[in-house]
Amino acid sequence: MLPDELTGSGHDIPAREHAVRAEEDLLTARHAVRACAVAVGFSIVDQTKIVTAASELVRNAYIHGGGGSMTITVVRNGRVGLKLTVRDEGPGIADVEQAMADGFSTGAGLGHGLGGTRRLVDEFTIDAAPGRGTTVTIVRWKP
Repeated sequence: MLPDELTGSGHDIPAREHAVRAEEDLLTARHAVRACAVAVGFSIVDQTKIVTAASELVRNAYIHGGGGSMTITVVRNGRVGLKLTVRDEGPGIADVEQAMADGFSTGAGLGHGLGGTRRLVDEFTIDAAPGRGTTVTIVRWKP
């Protein structure tokens, strides 16, 4: 059963926005995603996948984008899912295709970030260009 603040009326389920401005916001964002995943009845495996994806995206927004926000929306269209939209106003991504490739990293990481995130979710879109920030939207549907 969904908590009152997530149920709304009919299909009008309110989104929840979380700031990603400080390191402690990364943990807060992960906890918020896990709480929503539990509330909609995701299995532990699906909880782990959506939380891992969220963690990567908010970390990228904080480290590479200088901060931003994450919006969590419970979505329904005959099934239930979680939609996360992570935005930043950083430098953007010059080559999205390259950034999605495994092994690509602008830092000290392994380079599995965006490509790995895409594999953890059912829907993945990215809107990024140099000088205008990055917005990544993901959806994980409850099986």
